[in-house]
Amino acid sequence: MAEKHDIVLVNITGVDKPGLMAMVASTLAGYQAAVLDLGQAIIHDTLALGLLVRVADAAAIPALEADLGALLRAEGVPATFQTISHQRYSDWVAAQGKTRYVLTLLARGVYAEQLAVIATIMRDHGLNIETVRRLTGRLPVGRLDSPDQQTSIEFILRGTPTSEVALKSALLEASAAAQFDFSLQRDSVYRRNRRLVAFDMDSTLIDAEVIDELARLHGKGAEVAAITERAMRGELDFKASFRARAALLAGLPERALAEVARTVELNEGADRLLRALQRFGYRTAVLSGGFQYVGDVLRERLGLDYVFANRLVIENGVMTGAVDGEIVDAERKASLLRELAVREGITLEQTIAIGDGANDLLMLDAAGLGIAFHAKPLVRASASHAISDFGLDALLYLLGFSDADIEEALAPLDDQVESG
Repeated sequence: MAEKHDIVLVNITGVDKPGLMAMVASTLAGYQAAVLDLGQAIIHDTLALGLLVRVADAAAIPALEADLGALLRAEGVPATFQTISHQRYSDWVAAQGKTRYVLTLLARGVYAEQLAVIATIMRDHGLNIETVRRLTGRLPVGRLDSPDQQTSIEFILRGTPTSEVALKSALLEASAAAQFDFSLQRDSVYRRNRRLVAFDMDSTLIDAEVIDELARLHGKGAEVAAITERAMRGELDFKASFRARAALLAGLPERALAEVARTVELNEGADRLLRALQRFGYRTAVLSGGFQYVGDVLRERLGLDYVFANRLVIENGVMTGAVDGEIVDAERKASLLRELAVREGITLEQTIAIGDGANDLLMLDAAGLGIAFHAKPLVRASASHAISDFGLDALLYLLGFSDADIEEALAPLDDQVESG
């Protein structure tokens, strides 16, 4: 028995006009067509519309193609028609079970070379690009050649890579050569439902290493730097190095700590990111090997939900050089992230962690999304995701938010500031 060919793929391309979808749908309705799939994109007023339809009477397909084709030609929008076999349709349905990935590209302008590299890597590792979406806004003519223009593009991929490790390695190598950042995530329900963002503080949320600033004010900068160097050589672990550096602050007035806390600057994009996260309902935390005093100032300033850092002992308005309580090192950061997930009633997959140093790696690895921010090469290579040439607010693109989404969320806050 011959197979019934009652499924048709309709592709329409041309200058977009109001009412085209209504005209197409009305014509299909006249043939009792069921819409199995559809997709539409408009690039610079040019429409690309595709519909996969099943016609009630297969014998009527030539008439449908003639009617719809004539209608669209009259509008100056050509269409093509392709009959799809039931076997091909079944293969398409079966592809729904394949794993989906989201690749987010971050670059200072996106060039054909970068797209070619990414598309080639995806092909070579068994992934197919299903959809592409620009997350950053359109560029005015005057900024087309701006060297600082940030661009983010999201690719939805389907398939099973031959090796996720090899895929990431290829992307890392390409990103260094073609100058872009990327994030590759499985497109799971958790990716769209993350609820807690935890930041390292020094050199991540803020553009400073507070202990270095305090040591400089106290005339102990060289001594603190020497201890830091010993820790980097592996001669001291973080706890020992922190206690040694804190001891050098003995005798420094509390007002110096207050001054540093008051004047410290946020890293690029931090304010925009935090305001957007709070509007979108995320909880925020600082998990830091720095000082609780500074973290508390930032909590008040930024509306953070949690701050966990190290507490200096202060007596009579002067630092004693001692540390009160458990030191927040790499293991403690990861443990705190797990504790906060339990407290918030979420899974670790729903958490995000951002840091720049080796002391953050365990936290980044524990989080559902761990991001190395402006990190050293070893940390960047060890982390699953990295932001190296953008501000902190680039995290919003990794979560799938577009500039339009962000502007809509922040508009009420900006209006309040202007009216105030």
